Amino acid sequence: MKIYAPFAGIVHYFVDEGDPVETGMQLGTVETIKLEAPIMAPGPGIVAKVSFDDFSDVTGGDELLELEAKN
Repeated sequence: MKIYAPFAGIVHYFVDEGDPVETGMQLGTVETIKLEAPIMAPGPGIVAKVSFDDFSDVTGGDELLELEAKN
């Protein structure tokens, strides 16, 4: 399951590759002037890929994370 940036800004991750996550867990944020959007886990899984370095500039629609299903 891929998770994308809602708008352009700076991404800050709260998880690393390999971390298990649960539904509704906050994975990070995308922040721009006067606006901050939480990145939430839509379902349980394991962080398979983090697409950017922490505090990188991203564009709306960029893939931020990829989650794999738990085995």
